[in-house]
Amino acid sequence: MIAINALWTFSLMVGLLTLTPGLDTALVLRTAALGHRRRAWGVVLGVQSGTLIWGTLTSLGVTALLTASHLAYEILRWAGAAYLVWMGGRLLWASWRRSVDEASETSGSGAEVTSGSGSGDSLPGGWRQGLTTNLLNPKMGAFYVAMLPQFLPADTSHLAAGLLLTSVHILLAVLWAGVLITLGHVLRDRLQQPTARRCLDRLTGTVIAAFGVRLALGE
Repeated sequence: MIAINALWTFSLMVGLLTLTPGLDTALVLRTAALGHRRRAWGVVLGVQSGTLIWGTLTSLGVTALLTASHLAYEILRWAGAAYLVWMGGRLLWASWRRSVDEASETSGSGAEVTSGSGSGDSLPGGWRQGLTTNLLNPKMGAFYVAMLPQFLPADTSHLAAGLLLTSVHILLAVLWAGVLITLGHVLRDRLQQPTARRCLDRLTGTVIAAFGVRLALGE
């Protein structure tokens, strides 16, 4: 079995990783701040489903093939970068279009401005978004390949030990996500104001697109 000190060390490392602001944080906070609580939890469950897949494949030694194959890694890296840039660009475009619609309303059109999100408070929709974002991030696979094998004891099943460690990571991430969703819910009324909503979408879109560019550049 896994030694207690090794389990605590792994928990500390993935805990610090979880607390580091990143793409997942931006997605969950924005979704919760818009009042889409179910979708926010869907994003969380999707991301953690991806984490479970990465942990399982690493325990079985499959993800080592990904890092060993330059072509496979590059394909996944460019697919992930394209997806993130597209997602960030869509948010930026929606915020710009919303500005134009609101300007038209101010000039006397009298039309009601819609939210423009088109996503709704859908748990399955959030799950798909979170899962896709996680699985198209090759750095997640590289992290598990570099980290997880160090904590897998030689005298026990690698799959069982790997799933135990991955479950610790998922538990910490879900607990932190609960804090983020609560924070987003508290700020919901303020962030749903038109100006605040545009700023939120532009900030989130820029962050997501920047992650995509960084992934494309291999940083």
